[in-house]
Amino acid sequence: MAFDTSTLVYNDAGLIPVIAQDASSGDVLMMAWMNAEAVRKTLETGQVTYWSRSRQVFWVKGETSGHRQALVDFRIDCDRDCVLVTVKQIGPACHTGRRSCFYTAVRDGAETELMAPVAE
Repeated sequence: MAFDTSTLVYNDAGLIPVIAQDASSGDVLMMAWMNAEAVRKTLETGQVTYWSRSRQVFWVKGETSGHRQALVDFRIDCDRDCVLVTVKQIGPACHTGRRSCFYTAVRDGAETELMAPVAE
C-alpha cells in the first residue's frame, strides 16, 4: 500500500517544510519545501525531489550540479507538518558550494562563517 500524502499537514500554499540531514554524519544539510507530488516522487524514485517556490517547478536535488541526495529514510514529525529526510549526500548540499546551507553562526553578536565552499 502506498503512503497517503494527504495525511501530511501542508501550509496554505500546499507545501510542507523538509529538513535534509546526512544519514552518516547527522549533519543538517539544508531546508526546502515539498508539495504532495514532490513527496510522492521522492518516495517512488529514492532521489529527493523538492518544489521550488521561486521557479514554481519540481527540482531533483543535484539534477544539474550532480550533487544528489539519495533518500535513506523519510520521517514525519509528531504534528505531521514537517518532514525529515535522511540522505546520502553526494557533493555539497548548498548552492554556494558548501557542505551545508547552515554555514553561518551568530556568536557573541557577530556572524561567523563556519565553512568555506568545498573545493572540487
